[in-house]
Amino acid sequence: MSVNQISRGAPGRRGVRRRKFLGASVATAAGVAAGCGSSRSPWRFLTAREAFTLEAICQQFIPADQDGGAREAGVVNFIDRQLVSHYRRFQDAYRSGIARVDEISSARFGKPFGELTQERQAAALAEVEKQERAFFDMVLAHTMQGFYGDPRHGGNRDWVSWRMLGVPPLPVRGRRHYDFTKPQSA
Repeated sequence: MSVNQISRGAPGRRGVRRRKFLGASVATAAGVAAGCGSSRSPWRFLTAREAFTLEAICQQFIPADQDGGAREAGVVNFIDRQLVSHYRRFQDAYRSGIARVDEISSARFGKPFGELTQERQAAALAEVEKQERAFFDMVLAHTMQGFYGDPRHGGNRDWVSWRMLGVPPLPVRGRRHYDFTKPQSA
């Protein structure tokens, strides 16, 4: 069937009219755009509340001192990005694990984890480690990956951990390779 048969209608067949097709296309595109525009959250998978709790957990693992910690490195951004791609299989574990952390914190201290003082967060996290060891280990591993990994994956913002370790930031991939140990010639 040719394009003209589709737009004009083939004999004996119901063809799709051009205007009907364009109208449906515009309506679909408008719906997609409206759906994207209505979301005010910067997160891909996490809710704002989950991100708040997860950031507090990650900050307990890698607190800021003279160098930036997990918050400054954007570790939660890394985890959130990975949860819609490579870590997709961990989505349920994150949803239930973060909820469980808030339950444990509320039961012990009367507040969700992110609203506790640092000392109480440490105590609540010790309880989480005992009761939810698999979740604790998973978040710890993903926090380390987000903190020390390549910034192109969403974490290690501004090369926070690499600067702390004295590792120079890598040149942008796809650019001419430079040897920074030798003087550059023109």
